[in-house]
Amino acid sequence: MVKDPLRTKLCDLLGIDYPVIAFTHCKDVAVAVINGGGFAVLGEAMHTPDDIAADIAWIRERVEGRKFGIDLVLPASVPPSGSVDDLEAQIPETQRAFARQIKEKYDVPDPKGSVDLHTWGGLNQELARAQLDVLLDERVPVIASGLGSPVFILDAAHERDMLVFGLVGKARQAKRQLEAGVDAIIAQGYDAAGHTGDVGTFSIVPEVAAMAGDTPVVAAGGVTTGRHLAAALCLGASGVWSGTQWLVSRESDVDMIIKERLLAATVEDTSYSKSISGMTMRVLKCPWTEEWAQPEAPDILPAPYQMLLSADYIQGANDNRREDLMTEAAGQGVGLVTSMKPARQILFDMVEEALDTFEGVVGDLA
Repeated sequence: MVKDPLRTKLCDLLGIDYPVIAFTHCKDVAVAVINGGGFAVLGEAMHTPDDIAADIAWIRERVEGRKFGIDLVLPASVPPSGSVDDLEAQIPETQRAFARQIKEKYDVPDPKGSVDLHTWGGLNQELARAQLDVLLDERVPVIASGLGSPVFILDAAHERDMLVFGLVGKARQAKRQLEAGVDAIIAQGYDAAGHTGDVGTFSIVPEVAAMAGDTPVVAAGGVTTGRHLAAALCLGASGVWSGTQWLVSRESDVDMIIKERLLAATVEDTSYSKSISGMTMRVLKCPWTEEWAQPEAPDILPAPYQMLLSADYIQGANDNRREDLMTEAAGQGVGLVTSMKPARQILFDMVEEALDTFEGVVGDLA
């Protein structure tokens, strides 16, 4: 009997039908993918502890006991504590002046409401810990760390029968986390959306898979199609972690302006820049990232100071729906995202294309 190539260690670990993890900030997308037979991780780094608890309850009511994950940022390099006002006061005038120059050059409107970063877990370690405590109290099935090592929470999570997934951009990070006992490693390549490193997906995935033993490795970085899924499994991964294509799903609450930009984007329409958060991120090109890439731009500040500096531009652009200014995290696989479909259909299309790809190589899998 021919083995189902899509039945992997990740499926067994999570009790899912298809080795596809959707990373999303939208609860409706998460529930659609989970109930379709995949897995979803909800990004909660921008939410208060009370909001996180409410979102967990909302998902649990709709997935009938199936597992789900919550993602937080756990950066060790940010200050231990400090209010937004205290941190903003430490931003040098040189960078403030450059931000004002961008605002004047592109006529960036003011935000319609206050710029509120008080809930962002990347602001300081105190806020990140308060968010994390909610996940432990709620015994969330899977904790994922999209930024920063989750090793320090392994014992507390495992005592509660929770799984911990670490996201890495370098093999040495994977080695440390594997030795510590994480339950799965997301090996993320340079072509990924959001915070990512500088090693390509086709390089980091097999390198991490070779050292992972029985621990599932999940491939991330530019994954938007079934061909990517098939390729990831051939590289030694047990599944894929994807984000960009779910932004344009029917259920997604992303602004329609951004959805249309994503659908029209090519592989060359993203920027790899520290200018949003102070850490390397891949986003749709916009004036903010382009101006900070110029030779005359001042040094980009480390996190969380650069995030505080960019917040006024980002919220002003979004609140006023200025298409020429808006941006969104997007991977280089965005050029293959060309239609808006229900999240469940996106999942099924990925699976069907992956099986077709395998059959094209080795023959009938039926």
